[in-house]
Amino acid sequence: MTNLAVNNRFPASLPDSLLLQWNQQLEQKSAVERVAWALENLPTHFALTSSFGIQSAVMLHMMTQIQPNIPVILTDTGYLFDETYRFIDELTQRFNLNLHVVRADISPAWQRARYGEQWQQDDEALKDYNQRNKVEPLERGLEQLNVNTWFSGVRRSQTDHRKSLSVLQVIRGRFKVHPIIDWSNKQIHEYLTTNNLPYHPLWEQGYVSVGDRHSSLPLSEQMDEQDTRFNGMQRECGLHTDGDGI
Repeated sequence: MTNLAVNNRFPASLPDSLLLQWNQQLEQKSAVERVAWALENLPTHFALTSSFGIQSAVMLHMMTQIQPNIPVILTDTGYLFDETYRFIDELTQRFNLNLHVVRADISPAWQRARYGEQWQQDDEALKDYNQRNKVEPLERGLEQLNVNTWFSGVRRSQTDHRKSLSVLQVIRGRFKVHPIIDWSNKQIHEYLTTNNLPYHPLWEQGYVSVGDRHSSLPLSEQMDEQDTRFNGMQRECGLHTDGDGI
């Protein structure tokens, strides 16, 4: 594979042709091979972002098997399920995670007093809520850790937007790697089973995607997976899209 002398500067000037070439080759690799390639070829420092959602144990296990002390960034809105907070504690202890929790500068209670329950209003209000509680805290966390390359467990089958994602992209000035982007639900299940790893506790109650309490629903017969989040409004909160992207 062609190797570019990528240093710790952000990759804003990376030629599109080289990114395309890298992705063509990464598509042929396994998830573990993609992680290894990124750690060898992309600029440090590295981090993994995790929502500690339904399938999050896959990437947490995979990454810490390869690089045990990699920073794991969690964006906490203050509205996660009780089960999620306990799941975070469980996996942090089990994998000895180097966990970094980022939050909005203003508390959830103060936000409600100032803005109301924005997730119940309209698309613009939800966009504002997500920007303040998810995108901005994550960007601060990445900046504080000097992250130039971050890993994420998003998959193409999860949303319409993610169907078009490549293994490697440049987002908001950083490299972003999706090692399991092409994995099916069956592959997720097999990895969890083989490695004796748990789904999120709410999996047993019919949840296929878990975020905030107020914007996550169990899957019913009338839904597809992306309908279970954000009350049928925007599916992407902006963490995995460039620009404001929400």
